Amino acid sequence: MSKKSKAEQKPNSKFAEAMSWIIPIVVGVLVALLLRQFVVTFARVDGPSMEPNLVNNERMIVWRQAKVKHLSVIVFDAHGVDPEATKPNTDYVKRVIGMPGDTVSSRNGNIYVNGKKINQNFINKYQRTTGTGNWDLKSLSKSWSRHTNSVKVPKGEYFALGDHRSVSNDGRYWGFIPKKKVLGVAKTFFWETNKTKRNNVNNLAY
Repeated sequence: MSKKSKAEQKPNSKFAEAMSWIIPIVVGVLVALLLRQFVVTFARVDGPSMEPNLVNNERMIVWRQAKVKHLSVIVFDAHGVDPEATKPNTDYVKRVIGMPGDTVSSRNGNIYVNGKKINQNFINKYQRTTGTGNWDLKSLSKSWSRHTNSVKVPKGEYFALGDHRSVSNDGRYWGFIPKKKVLGVAKTFFWETNKTKRNNVNNLAY
C-alpha cells in the first residue's frame, strides 16, 4: 500500500488545525448564551426611582434562578405591566413589597404587609414619608387596568415599590408584576457602591 504524499496530507492538517480553535470558540459562545438566558445577565439602572440604594447608570448582575422574596430587588419587563412601557423589553428595577396572598397598605409613611409594619431602614424617614401616601391595595386598584378592586396580591404576581417613593413609577400606579415578567433578582457589584447601599440591595430579602 502506497503512503500518502505530503501534499495529500496538508488539507486535512489545515482543517484539523482550524477546528482546534473554532470548536472552543463556538462552545464558549453557546455556554455564554445559555448562562445569559437561564442563569445570569446584567442590567443598568435608568433613572432615580431606586435612590438612594441604586443610582442612575449603576450596573447590576441579575440572577435569573434566584428565589424572589420580600424586599428582593428585581428586574422585570414592564411592557404589558405599566401602560407607559410601550416597547417590549423595557426593564424596570423595583423592590418587592408584597408576595402572592399578601395584603399591603401604607399609613403615615409606614408600610404594612399582612397588618405588620415592615422594617424600612433601607430608606430614611424623609424618604419613607414623602410621596408614600395613605392607601391599601383596594384603594389603589380602582385606577388600574388589571385586577381592579384587589384586596390581596394575586397568585403568581408581586407588588413592588421604588425606594425613592416621591418619584418612583411603581405598583401604586399600575398594579402587580406577573412572575413570568421577572428577569431575576438584582445584586450590586462591590465596586459600584458602598457597604450600606450594597447591603440594602443584596441582603435584605426574607
